Amino acid sequence: MKTKSKFGLNGHSQAHKQPSVTRIIRAVASSTAIETGQSVSELETRLQAQDSKFQNLPLATS
Repeated sequence: MKTKSKFGLNGHSQAHKQPSVTRIIRAVASSTAIETGQSVSELETRLQAQDSKFQNLPLATS
């Protein structure tokens, strides 16, 4: 049975850094844009809007 190494393919340590809220919003917007045909920038603006119905939803963390 193989054990997981804390080192990547290049031999460097793999520190797991949490993605920023901006990157998560970008990922959600681009994924949604692919599915719906809407503009990524328009979706990002809607997700970042202060009056968004999703403002009170916390993001999942590990």
